[in-house]
Amino acid sequence: MSGVTKRSLSIRGHSTSISLEDAFFDELMRIASERSLSFAALVAEIDERRDRRTNLSSALRLYVLGDLKSRKT
Repeated sequence: MSGVTKRSLSIRGHSTSISLEDAFFDELMRIASERSLSFAALVAEIDERRDRRTNLSSALRLYVLGDLKSRKT
C-alpha cells in the first residue's frame, strides 16, 4: 500500500496542493483520460462541485469511490 503523496497543481489559475495515495491518483488519472480531460481540469470540476465543508483531497477520494461504485452496478 502506498503512502500519501503531496502534489501541487493549478486549477482555474490558482495554485493548490492535494495529498493523495497513489491508488487514488491513478484512478483520477484513468477517469480524466476516459473523459478526455487533463488531470487539472478534472480536479477543477470536482472542486467546483464539492461541499465546502469537505477538503479537496477528501472530495477527490469520494469522487473516485463514487466512480468505482457506479461501475459495479
